[in-house]
Amino acid sequence: MVWRQIHRWLGLVAGALALVIAITGTVLAIDPVLWAWQASPAPAELTVATLAERVSATVPGAEEIRRLPSGDIVVYGFDAGQAMASRIDPASGQVLGDYQASPVFRWFKSLHRSFLLGDAGRITAAVVALSMLLLSVSGLVLLQRRQGGWRRVFSRARGTLLQRIHVIAGQAAVAVLIVSSVTALFMSAVTFGLVTVDEDAEPNVASTPVAATTAPLPVARVPLLQQLQVQDLRKLNFPAADDPTDTWRVITHQGQGWVDRTSGQTLAWHNASTAQRLQDWAMVLHTGQSAWAWALVLGLGALSIPVFWVTGLLLWLQARRQVPRIADNSALPQADTLIFVASENGSTWGFAEALHTALVRAGHRVHTGALERFGAGPATQNIFVLAATYGDGQAPAHAARALDRIAQQPATSARVAVLAFGDRQFEAFCAYGQAVEDALRAKGWPQLLPLERIHQQSAQQFARWIEAVAQALGQPLAIDYRPRLPATTELTLLSRQDFPGGDDQPATILRFAWPAQSWADRLRGRGLRRFVAGDLIGVLPPESTVPRLYSLASGWQDGFVEICVRKLPGGLCSGYLHGLQPGARVQAFIRPNPAFTIESPRAPVMLIGAGTGVAPLAGFIRDNTRGAPMHLYYGVRDPGLDYFFGPEIERWLQERRLASLHTTFSRVPDGGGYVQDALHRDADRLRQLVSGGAVVRVCGSRPMAQGVAQTLDAILASLNLSVQQLKARGRYAEDVF
Repeated sequence: MVWRQIHRWLGLVAGALALVIAITGTVLAIDPVLWAWQASPAPAELTVATLAERVSATVPGAEEIRRLPSGDIVVYGFDAGQAMASRIDPASGQVLGDYQASPVFRWFKSLHRSFLLGDAGRITAAVVALSMLLLSVSGLVLLQRRQGGWRRVFSRARGTLLQRIHVIAGQAAVAVLIVSSVTALFMSAVTFGLVTVDEDAEPNVASTPVAATTAPLPVARVPLLQQLQVQDLRKLNFPAADDPTDTWRVITHQGQGWVDRTSGQTLAWHNASTAQRLQDWAMVLHTGQSAWAWALVLGLGALSIPVFWVTGLLLWLQARRQVPRIADNSALPQADTLIFVASENGSTWGFAEALHTALVRAGHRVHTGALERFGAGPATQNIFVLAATYGDGQAPAHAARALDRIAQQPATSARVAVLAFGDRQFEAFCAYGQAVEDALRAKGWPQLLPLERIHQQSAQQFARWIEAVAQALGQPLAIDYRPRLPATTELTLLSRQDFPGGDDQPATILRFAWPAQSWADRLRGRGLRRFVAGDLIGVLPPESTVPRLYSLASGWQDGFVEICVRKLPGGLCSGYLHGLQPGARVQAFIRPNPAFTIESPRAPVMLIGAGTGVAPLAGFIRDNTRGAPMHLYYGVRDPGLDYFFGPEIERWLQERRLASLHTTFSRVPDGGGYVQDALHRDADRLRQLVSGGAVVRVCGSRPMAQGVAQTLDAILASLNLSVQQLKARGRYAEDVF
């Protein structure tokens, strides 16, 4: 939870300054590329002695030779009293032209390093670098949680276009941003003396004075300079002509040395310190100097920062807009009923708003607010807490300290009821709601109702809970809950395959066209978001505000939306869908189901389903174009009545998208019983698959899923494994109805 707060608020607060760093960094990344393209690097075998000899012959007044990170050789000196800087062809020593750093790039460099503000700007730049490091690390932690673990950090991004842009930018650039931030912090530490680069002071050395009849040793014969390669050179200082005791001084990546001008003897040599080597590497990694390809990578990484900031800001604004404005919201001290909400994406506020309205209509003075403001007033009689669980048992971001708040509040006589929201796909189903319940009971708050858990924001479960609330309060409550639904998209039915089913419950496979949509609509979160098999599609039947969710048997790359629907007695949505004919249109939206879906599997996959529950499993097989080993255990009543996707499954088996098929037909003599029986018969191979790292997906009715779990527990007992352990490792997931 701390990581999410760090990521959110640092991104919003430090974003503007980070944009300056990003833009200037992108511009500066061009400089190494330009210099690399026009550089005249020295031959690999060229020695410093030979280069110095050529420069001495062609450039009178030369005082210093520098090898730039691009590989260019520049000579500094004086010509007729005028300072000069010339680019040199190292192969011949000839002058190629004057050297002058671009004033434009120099200005951008100053802006990048210090915001043109001197030391104060350098401190600010260091703070921004630290912020970027924390943003990158926190983003990486959040990314692995969102993607389902460290192994899936770089798997396909999911969600709306805006969410995918934010995630993809992170996947592409997080490593570069971490490297850039760390190196910037190191160079800032050097700038402010926190890290000492030159540990050794310059030695007290001097050449032997040259007698009038003795000439200095020619540079081409200086032993140390003969041993050093130009490709390792950083700087060579010539002895001053008017100082007979001056020495040669050479600085390379390996260290620096001083040489007697008369004898050529090496007077001193200091190896480069560890700090200096780190500084050299930090310079290369942060600027791209001497590595133009890396400079391009740095430029692209810097470009990701504006993308991060803009998309992050838009996502934050979207989340804020999802929180409703509660009408007739009494002040807490005057309210007799309090409602506190913990919601990650705003959907729980819709339930709170419906409860609030019903209680107000019943004559209560009601105050609704965020859970982190938990407390009771003098008039409070009843308190309701609606708490959603984020991810694997975590609190929503805004409620990170709500449990501490509850622990600090003294209990009163007000009765409290907790309604927890979550997803059964996660092992820690409604764990945060349970934590809130435990904290309240530990403080001694009276209980109005036992903890109730709601799966995937079920309107039906919420309505039943409201009935329990009404009984506890001793008065009727007229609830009018309208789900805060995503924007729906109109889908056109392309085709249908009908199955008679059994017990007067026919079924049909419906295939809808996936509508084309503009990138602008996708960026705003409009239209049908990209999806994969195993995600959920919400269908809104006419004259209803409560959608029905169906598992998808197709992915967006298939070019259509496909579901399998059994007609249930009295089923509003299933009856509506069964009445559709090709050309009919429905309103629908996509809800991701990341804990259940499978993308680019590497380990073996065990698919277990019965009846219409085979739909997402068929989608997994359909998209298994890489031929990962998938094994399907599929149970239906009668192959002549409800063998859904039968021809397709047989074809996928031949195409090796499906490795093996095990079917059972419960209403046919010698049909093999139920799908659990097929698992029993194949127990040895199941143990072998699980031992080899197989993942398991189960889809169908809740009783079937419970039976499968019991069967697998018995089969895996000899391996000291259980379904619960597989769930904890992210290898087992269910989609039940």
